[in-house]
Amino acid sequence: MKTLSQSATAPDFVQNPYPFYEAARDAGPLVFWQDYDMPAAMSLDLVSAIFKNRKFGREVPEEMAPVIPDHVKDFYAVEAHSMLELEPPRHTRLRSLVLRAFTTRSIAALEEEIDALCHELIDTFPEGPFDLLEAYCTQVPIITIARLLGVPDEMAPQFLAWSHAMVTMYTAGRTRADEEAANTAAREFIEYLTGYIDQRRQTPSDDLISRLIAAEEEGEKLSTEELITTCVLLLNAGHEATVHSMGNGVKTLLETGLQTNWLAPDAIDQTVEEILRYDPPLHMFTRYAYEDIEVAGHTFKRGDQIALMLGAANRDPAGWENPNRFDPTRKIKTNTAFGGGLHFCVGAPLARLEMKIALPILFDRCPDLSLVGTPKYANAYHFHGLERLEVTL
Repeated sequence: MKTLSQSATAPDFVQNPYPFYEAARDAGPLVFWQDYDMPAAMSLDLVSAIFKNRKFGREVPEEMAPVIPDHVKDFYAVEAHSMLELEPPRHTRLRSLVLRAFTTRSIAALEEEIDALCHELIDTFPEGPFDLLEAYCTQVPIITIARLLGVPDEMAPQFLAWSHAMVTMYTAGRTRADEEAANTAAREFIEYLTGYIDQRRQTPSDDLISRLIAAEEEGEKLSTEELITTCVLLLNAGHEATVHSMGNGVKTLLETGLQTNWLAPDAIDQTVEEILRYDPPLHMFTRYAYEDIEVAGHTFKRGDQIALMLGAANRDPAGWENPNRFDPTRKIKTNTAFGGGLHFCVGAPLARLEMKIALPILFDRCPDLSLVGTPKYANAYHFHGLERLEVTL
């Protein structure tokens, strides 16, 4: 296994990590990423295989559970109940309860509302250059999720602020100040949702929080702590992934030279999947080995971590011909943008729906949309999304 060094905060890497992925993949499906001090799976086949291998998982092995510092206790109190960080049987119970409320039907029912929201947002676009990321790509998912949960639209900016603060905990180079801000956001998020959930217990409505409260599996329901964490997860993960996917997608479409047929009703599914493959919103997920196991010639001991490189897997030539070319006419093939296995993103259908609605409306309403300068990616790895998306109409 070859050892490679690459800072995740180096400016060149932040703006374009794909050359590093290509060089790493050429060295083999598994390399040792020195800066993260762990092996990294670079090929589509290996990433997909580890996602499905139950000998690897997200939950920290019991004997390795870290001592949580006081200044991040509120943040990790939320994380303790996150199905993203748990394995069966707790993960199975939580996910099945959430899916009883977060159904395909409930997501599909949002279509008209998302359509109307997109038009409302476009109606408020300024005439001069402006940041499309803030004006559109961020607003569509955050307002949609707020409405899905049943909380007032006016809470969306506050949710956004809490979400931004909390997700810095997953970024390379986070600071003590970032950790304290994330903890404060988690504490305030908990306080707000505790009161709101209590209110919904008294007066249920036709919203996701009410359905989560009512969801029952073999006599079991979600605790208040689990409800809070699930709402935080849906807001943070759902909003972050869709914002970056939509922003990266608009950038790529404009830089490539948009063909109008790419956004036609019979082609939009392929275009969305190609956006997700070509420039995904999340580039790394880690897993722990739960027993001694050999993978790609390397022996993992229980507790060893492996990085699953989603951005690298999605550009693997073994999976796609000319993978560095953006081609919305490709036949759809499963990519790793939303993970895989039992942790496959529960919000993926909503993210895809939002993009399928928001992108055609945007380019139909704004046919002369164009970039102002070259968009820059934010230094927030392992997320991969833009700082701003300056455009003109």
